[in-house]
Amino acid sequence: MVHPVYADLPTTIFEEMSGLARQTGAINLGQGFPDDPGPLLLRQKAGEALLTGTNQYPPMRGLPALRQAVTDHYGRTQGLDLDWETEVTVTSGATEALAAAFLSLISPGDEVVLFQPLYDAYLPMVKRAGGVPKLVRLTPPHWRFDRAMLEAAFSERTRLVVLNTPLNPAGVVTPDEDLALLAEFCVRHDVIAVCDEVWEAVVFDGRAHRSLISYPGMRERTVKIGSAGKMFGMTGWKVGFLCAAPALTKALAGAHQFLTFTTPPNLQEAVAFGLSQPGDWFEAMPAGLQRSRDRLAAGLTAAGFQVLDSGGTYFLNIDLTASGVTEDDRTFSLRAVRDHGVASIPVSAFYAEAPVRNILRLCFAKADETLDEAVRRLAAARG
Repeated sequence: MVHPVYADLPTTIFEEMSGLARQTGAINLGQGFPDDPGPLLLRQKAGEALLTGTNQYPPMRGLPALRQAVTDHYGRTQGLDLDWETEVTVTSGATEALAAAFLSLISPGDEVVLFQPLYDAYLPMVKRAGGVPKLVRLTPPHWRFDRAMLEAAFSERTRLVVLNTPLNPAGVVTPDEDLALLAEFCVRHDVIAVCDEVWEAVVFDGRAHRSLISYPGMRERTVKIGSAGKMFGMTGWKVGFLCAAPALTKALAGAHQFLTFTTPPNLQEAVAFGLSQPGDWFEAMPAGLQRSRDRLAAGLTAAGFQVLDSGGTYFLNIDLTASGVTEDDRTFSLRAVRDHGVASIPVSAFYAEAPVRNILRLCFAKADETLDEAVRRLAAARG
């Protein structure tokens, strides 16, 4: 018998839209991956390590060199004091890190607070672990939560809260005052926070990413998740990081041990190299993406679209209603890919309940000519 969580699970919106883009030859601004192949030195390092290094099992929690590089990186960039031996586990991507967190920290009947729009993996994984989702509905243009919303979501049965910042698909960086409010609720209710921070290096306009783990009372109750694939723009590498206090790490590593056990050692070596010798990557990369964001935003605005602010991630959103489009986001996105050759993502797909139906997500991590042509096609779809 198939488990009910997966028995009727639909095809993800990413696979649907990317499939339509492949079938029609459309420009794909739907799935979030860059045109750029990623840092050459890292790719060379991975190839060299594959040919000359070991290809046998590395340590279950990850190569020491990578775990040290992770703690050093977070110390430099976010002021965090993590111990590489007891507080870092390397995973096969951030999605595996999320699975390890949910499987090790949720018991059947535990309530889990989730913010929607939400990454599509959260809900089925939480349910499969036996969790009871409690949804907080965020709305454009600011996508913020407040005290009343948290009061309605948290209870004496709350075990976990899952926070994604910067937030995919909204493209917003959670403000410090909202983080402080969430930390207050976590401490009051003795709740563990699982923080999906895969976009932490991709923030714009002088913003600085701040992790919930740095707030008072959160050091011992936060699981911080990072992604080398997002940091270095190579989404297929699937190298993630689980950072948490020793007691939490013991449980997280136990789940990881029986999920993937380990991650390719040549990729671990290359990521350790990239974190230890980044050059100007962590300044140049977001600056380049910010230029692409601004180019797409300017083109869309000139074409008559109402563009929402994007403070981080690869994504920019259009308010279709404010842009004079009467169709809902899914209807418009399907017509745009089939009839006009440009794929996007309807943000309604990221809601489990009461979806917002007028926001369209576009990936701007593309070449200038691709963005310009996409604007031309979207303008034609708008009519």
